[in-house]
Amino acid sequence: MSRFIFPEWTETLKKWVNLLVLGAPIYLIALIAYAVTPEAIREGYQPEQPVPYSHALHAGELGIDCRYCHTTVERAAKAAVPPAATCMNCHSQVKKDSDLLLPIRQAYAENQPVRWVRVHDLPDYVYFNHMAHVNAAIGCETCHGRIDQEVRVFQSKPLTMGWCIDCHKNPEPYLRDPANVTKMGYDDPASTPHRQPDEGAKVMKKNDVHPPTNCSTCHR
Repeated sequence: MSRFIFPEWTETLKKWVNLLVLGAPIYLIALIAYAVTPEAIREGYQPEQPVPYSHALHAGELGIDCRYCHTTVERAAKAAVPPAATCMNCHSQVKKDSDLLLPIRQAYAENQPVRWVRVHDLPDYVYFNHMAHVNAAIGCETCHGRIDQEVRVFQSKPLTMGWCIDCHKNPEPYLRDPANVTKMGYDDPASTPHRQPDEGAKVMKKNDVHPPTNCSTCHR
């Protein structure tokens, strides 16, 4: 009877609609399952860099403060990637003829940026402000991990929306004395200095830290 009421081409349309209705939930489940895998959230991502810069050497063994290279981290949304001139402050004298540092010397001579590969790279639809977090006294290692132990930098934290919201809901465990914001291993009781049991609560009260959890905070 339906063939006399509806055009014949609607039979084909009905087949596609049925396929969509049955297939959409399966596709959605598969998409969600992939979205939480390490590959999708880039956890463990460790790209090759144009120069084998070792944070374990510079930040760890030599104790260079994060802010020496990432100069804008306290006053801008983005943490600056150092120009070749910053590297040459030392390497005009230290290992100045090393073949491994040739890309640095060339970039410096040509006044060009070094083509570093970004490791911690949030999606374009996510707004993250380094200045807000550093000035609130969230330690660098909270998001970047023990960067001072990494010969080649990798993403050690998931950096997912849920991971960020958990911190915004309860920032106290991650807050520290602002003087130690770049200190690595600060959560280890064996380190000197190290976090005190009530330190986060004191910083939260003193700095009036109340991170927002509304969508527009990160999605602008």
